[in-house]
Amino acid sequence: MADTLLLRAVKGKPKCLNLSSKHLTQIPRLIGKLECLNILHLKNNKIQDLPVEFSALTKLIVLNIGNNELEEIPASLGQLNSLETLHLFGNKIKKLPNKILGGLRSLTFLNLNNNDLRTVTPSINKLVNLKYLSLDGNSLTSLPSELCAISPLTELHAANNQLTALPLEIGFLVNLTKLYVQKNKIRELPEGIGKLYNLKVIDVAANELRIFPTELNKLPLKELYCEENPLIDHVPIKSVQEEEVLTLKEICARFIMSELKARWSYLRIAIRHYPSVKEMLGQASKCAFCNRSFLNTWLECVTFVDAKKDLKTMNSPGRIPIRALLCSYKCFNTPGHSFYGVAFP
Repeated sequence: MADTLLLRAVKGKPKCLNLSSKHLTQIPRLIGKLECLNILHLKNNKIQDLPVEFSALTKLIVLNIGNNELEEIPASLGQLNSLETLHLFGNKIKKLPNKILGGLRSLTFLNLNNNDLRTVTPSINKLVNLKYLSLDGNSLTSLPSELCAISPLTELHAANNQLTALPLEIGFLVNLTKLYVQKNKIRELPEGIGKLYNLKVIDVAANELRIFPTELNKLPLKELYCEENPLIDHVPIKSVQEEEVLTLKEICARFIMSELKARWSYLRIAIRHYPSVKEMLGQASKCAFCNRSFLNTWLECVTFVDAKKDLKTMNSPGRIPIRALLCSYKCFNTPGHSFYGVAFP
């Protein structure tokens, strides 16, 4: 039947061809004659591989081969330089071949939902124009930091996996607007999320989160989903505070960072000759209370915000705990703020 359909198609030189749900187990080599194809649908069949002749479809822009029986991504796809949208959901794919990814530089949309992926190769960063990536329903335990080099990415879906963390470099995904990582085992979100200034939707429901990153409230969020997480409760308990003893390194760092704020400070000129010191101070944090900079001695606190009222989300996840770092017990013991010490059972 497939041969008959393709013979008819060859005569008509179509730009769009739908062979979905045709009970196909293989694609005839005649497919290579359809060099004018822009859109090809092959979903809901029993295809295990694609013929070498498939690589002749260099004008193909959209390919849907979801719900088949592919155990690996066919090598012929690596020649489809014009391909922009690729659906591979519902197969048995176990890995992403480096060589094939390198040939898909025009790809903007990739759907790999419900496969058998356990890892994502660092070569994913070869998809330099990717805007939408979906990895839902696999067996991933981590995502490579190289993924964060794909700066055009606007949507990332990795729900229903086994993720325990997200890459620390996630802040480099400056164009990300939607992040879906619900139903994983994520214990803590990286502070880099606070640099995703275009992020509007984040779904972290059904994970193992206790608290949110410090700068979450600076994001332009419209939707936040965080149900079924063991979030910290607002339960006041007695505690004993002792004034900390700062190290000499911390005292010097705080002094230098304070001096650097002065426009005509000698240190602003001198630090140019000490790039390693400049780099170290670049990792500093700011006190959530007094706004002064500090290096690596702090009090980890929590503040509770109403997501709908304070974050302006359209949905209402209620009061959520957000991490706050204070530079000293002096700030912590100053009355009039809403920061609480963190106590874990």
